[in-house]
Amino acid sequence: MKLSTGRPGRSSFENRVLVAQVDQDVQTLRFGVNYTPSAGWFHHWLDFDLTAVHRDFESIASLGADHLRVFPLWSIFQPNRSLVRGSALKDLGSLVDAAAEHGLDVSVDALQGHLSSFDFLPSWVTSWHRTNLFTDPTVRSGQLAYLQELAASLAAKPNVLGLSLGNEFSQFASAEHPERNPLSAEEAENWLTELLAALDLGYPGGQHCHAEYDSAFFDPRHPFTPAGTARHGAMSTVHSWVFNQTAQRYGGMSRESLRLAEYLVELVRAWSEDPVRPIWLQEIGAPSPHVAAQDAARFTTESLRNVLDCEGLWGVTWWCSHDVDRRLADFPELEYDLGLLRTDQSKKPQGQAFQDVAEAPQPVAAPRTTALVLDVGEEQTAPGRAQCAPGGAFFEAWMSLAKAGARPGIVLESQREATDYLSGRGIQQLVEPGDVREPSS
Repeated sequence: MKLSTGRPGRSSFENRVLVAQVDQDVQTLRFGVNYTPSAGWFHHWLDFDLTAVHRDFESIASLGADHLRVFPLWSIFQPNRSLVRGSALKDLGSLVDAAAEHGLDVSVDALQGHLSSFDFLPSWVTSWHRTNLFTDPTVRSGQLAYLQELAASLAAKPNVLGLSLGNEFSQFASAEHPERNPLSAEEAENWLTELLAALDLGYPGGQHCHAEYDSAFFDPRHPFTPAGTARHGAMSTVHSWVFNQTAQRYGGMSRESLRLAEYLVELVRAWSEDPVRPIWLQEIGAPSPHVAAQDAARFTTESLRNVLDCEGLWGVTWWCSHDVDRRLADFPELEYDLGLLRTDQSKKPQGQAFQDVAEAPQPVAAPRTTALVLDVGEEQTAPGRAQCAPGGAFFEAWMSLAKAGARPGIVLESQREATDYLSGRGIQQLVEPGDVREPSS
């Protein structure tokens, strides 16, 4: 794993590496933030201000963060299918270099795509030019060219970890999207394979991945599947948001909400064909009013402590670095106050909670010896995945085991007789969902 060396002295991440070298019972985890600029939000690409970026990065580094996830807007970087703007790539390069000066590594998302309820699509795929974002060969050719050029522009930067295809880009295929782009599960697999290959061509050996939200695990109508999420790219990613009916059903500070990230990490691990494949908790936040403002710090601490008890966790990237300036209009209310920092760079209570966890040595997670068996039918399309959603039978069974202290893992039905696989994960007991009973209070 590359470490940035831009600033003098040791970063908090480098200090944790030294601790891990001395104490083999401590694991090295990455802690970072999804970078939301304090001035102008992601519209800052329109009038890029490197001084403001440095100011933001100084505050982010003070949280104990060692990396960022950053978001070029597709419509600004590739306004025409045959034009990738050199000045936009230069601005991105300057941002990456600034991050290095503050001891921060960077992962870059490519197809934005979708951010905080807003869609950002270039004009060559909308209105009179509207076509399928996933299956149209002309659109694919433009996406491939952009991804390869964007990746190549970053390949020589020593603090760039890699690229993600985009932020929850698959939401454009969701049944709920007002302008849905339909495709089959097979076509989704082909899209992932082809576009990730373009990133590898531009930046060979990078930590390239794709970023799905939980519909891939919960909604049988969704063409992006659990198998695709867990088996493409250099690592699996998880986005944990309690407004997915977890908080509404159980409460924002319920054990279900506080363990949602942990549950999702174990769920994506079950779908991986490699038992030691790294998993990145790429997004997690404390959204108001689902989590009351006075509870945000405790939510941060307890959610992180729960998920840090998962084997194979690469790191945690909090959503997000800074609040959204309330002078910007029309955001859903919960999007304005998700930051660890305010727009004036002051630290919020959840920011301090994040820092306390990030700067503490993390004990190595023990194997989960008990696993709940998940049967969703045919694995590639997973028609039975609705049971994994909040309120579903499998979700409830896993949470019951967790509340009873079992530290449950998850195993697919197809792996229940795979003794080498189970032994490699340290699993000693398999439990059927129907055999789980709610623990008495």
